[in-house]
Amino acid sequence: MQIPLSQPDVSGNEERYVSEAVRSTWISSTGEFVDRFEREYAALCGTESSIAVCNGTVALHLALLALDVRPGDEVLVPSLTYVAVANAVRYVGAEPVFVDVDSATWCIDPARIEENVTPRTRGIIAVHNYGHPADMDAINELAGVHGLWVVEDAAEAHLAEYRGRVVGSLATIGTFSFYGNKIISSGEGGALTLSDRQLELRLRTLRGQGMDPKRRYYFPVTGYNFRLTNVACALLCAQMEHLDEMLEARQAIFARYREQLDGCEGLEFQPRAGWATPAPWLFNITIDARTFPTDAAGLRRALEVQGVETRPFFIPLHGLPPFRESARARGVDLPVTNRLGASGVSLPTFSQLRLEEVDRVCALVRQVRG
Repeated sequence: MQIPLSQPDVSGNEERYVSEAVRSTWISSTGEFVDRFEREYAALCGTESSIAVCNGTVALHLALLALDVRPGDEVLVPSLTYVAVANAVRYVGAEPVFVDVDSATWCIDPARIEENVTPRTRGIIAVHNYGHPADMDAINELAGVHGLWVVEDAAEAHLAEYRGRVVGSLATIGTFSFYGNKIISSGEGGALTLSDRQLELRLRTLRGQGMDPKRRYYFPVTGYNFRLTNVACALLCAQMEHLDEMLEARQAIFARYREQLDGCEGLEFQPRAGWATPAPWLFNITIDARTFPTDAAGLRRALEVQGVETRPFFIPLHGLPPFRESARARGVDLPVTNRLGASGVSLPTFSQLRLEEVDRVCALVRQVRG
């Protein structure tokens, strides 16, 4: 029996709402579901506005465009994250500067930020890595001292909370992904959240080919087509209706993994800071090959043979071909990032995963442990 890493949960009104969007003939980037999604998602995140875009990478790109990041600028980013973060910085001609992560959160380490600030630094992208919020108060304080903006990338952290506040409302702009493996999904899709009306106007203008919102087909600036369709927003509206049930099911899966794998020598769970309520995206473990019979890659191979799909952690960005030379020239030294990148395994997590399937995965892990 195959157990996939992730599957979207479309057990609610997804089919009904998509059919309504198709029957309305509003299948492009305007329509009832676009307006409804943006309104409801802003309320969910506690911001004044939400702007739907075609994917999470575009959300980051659009944020950097609206913040006027230019060639020659530098943006501080964690190296342990998905490549879209660094790619978006390069899209606007700027340079990503890689910062180590904190072993207590797996997010960008505030204690390592200041040493990487230069006269060319414009801002910080704080990624809520693997669903765990970054330490936003510390990051925002450093940004304020140095006159920097902060973008929080919450692609993996829908509805996570930092000190009781929902992510997406904790910085200049929040960005989200609704890719097929995310907690809320439309297959492809993304959003930005914010509470600055002037910045919202700039984002919406750039998203829609640069058209003046008060003068149709007049384009005062060069813009982009980054819009999301009414059909995709129909899916998202349905997803939000049963979000509580999906989160509850995922939390039960997380609890079962912890119960079944507790005390397994050489295996550690993703940490959780006392001030954080992480999003239950993927259940993550790290493997210490000194005390576990194999390394992370060996465990993944053993599970694959038994029909269980897993995922390695992100390869540290500073070691990837597009970025390694500039990182080497800076003398980048990121020990926590390197350790996590080599030792992490993501186990199957999705709301319709049965607890007996979780038990099977755990039994196989313990079998490898011996």
